[in-house]
Amino acid sequence: MSSSTSQKPSHILFVGAGAVGCFYASRLHHPSHNVYTSLTARSNYSVIESSGVTLQTHTFGDYTFKPHAVFRSVQAAVPNTQGTSKAPQDGWDYIIVTTKALPDHSDDSELIAPIVSPNSCIVLIQNGVGVEEPYRKRFPRNPIITAVTIVSAEQIKQGTIRQNRWTRISLGPYGNGLQGETSTSPESRQLVELGHARMTQLSKWWTELGGIKDVETHTEIELQTIRWHKLCINAAFNPTAVVSGGRGNADQLKDPELRQHILGVMNEIRDAAPKVLGKPFSDDLATPEKIIRSTERNTGAKPSMLLDWEAGRPMELEVILGNPVRIARKAGVEMPRLQSLYALLKSMQQVRDGAKKAKL
Repeated sequence: MSSSTSQKPSHILFVGAGAVGCFYASRLHHPSHNVYTSLTARSNYSVIESSGVTLQTHTFGDYTFKPHAVFRSVQAAVPNTQGTSKAPQDGWDYIIVTTKALPDHSDDSELIAPIVSPNSCIVLIQNGVGVEEPYRKRFPRNPIITAVTIVSAEQIKQGTIRQNRWTRISLGPYGNGLQGETSTSPESRQLVELGHARMTQLSKWWTELGGIKDVETHTEIELQTIRWHKLCINAAFNPTAVVSGGRGNADQLKDPELRQHILGVMNEIRDAAPKVLGKPFSDDLATPEKIIRSTERNTGAKPSMLLDWEAGRPMELEVILGNPVRIARKAGVEMPRLQSLYALLKSMQQVRDGAKKAKL
């Protein structure tokens, strides 16, 4: 792609400067090609503002990423016509959300509302299922791209990101949910077509400029299938790490009863998903047995939900457990294993949070 491909600068804002956000943002920032990436950051704002992001990567070596701009908050990234901000005056072209999805604690669609312009494309790199619905309701005319990544990355200290393994990210347009592809509405078809075009451009930048070779583009239903497949991993290992007393993924599999439980959760999702989605998992998506064999080799890693629990932070219960239970039930399918995990962890979080408030 030549530097003359686009005369108008493209401005991309990442909402969330954690490990995933910083890694993918660093592979998009190419001023020589008129592509500019900015970040919103909270606890690590001062470090990134002064020194940029230090990346130690398995795939691209070590380098420093200096964003076009860094903002203390989403509100600080609101474009203005006076040109007194580093935000683009004509609005953000892409707004990429990489924060944890916690709909029981905050509505991130409301959070980003001040920075969404008619031309903005919203990209959601978040775990779980059902994460897109609040954004679609609030922004009915904006294209939405939904994304699933398996990158293994961590922030080892403020402003320093280590990428351990993998780079794959899967993208798909989001129209009006699972029925989007069957809608005969011209508006719905146009929304998906616009999302597909913006997705294609984003994929090209990541691939041709950023060097990420496994950026995958999909249809709406294909991407939702990938979301449900990843749920087999997240909904099995993450909650079990907490209720088992703090055991990592590989460690869980050493216990025969926990191993059987993990398989049971995965198969429950694998059986329910085709009834929710209207199509089975494709043959190229790993079976539960293959996932387990791969996980056994990844020793020492703690899943994110366990890290959040140990740090006293809210867990992604709704998008990983609550939403799939409700979505499946609406399709006439019960998921008793997931429902039990959801009920137990929700109660644990409520009791912990109640104890915190009592001490204040």
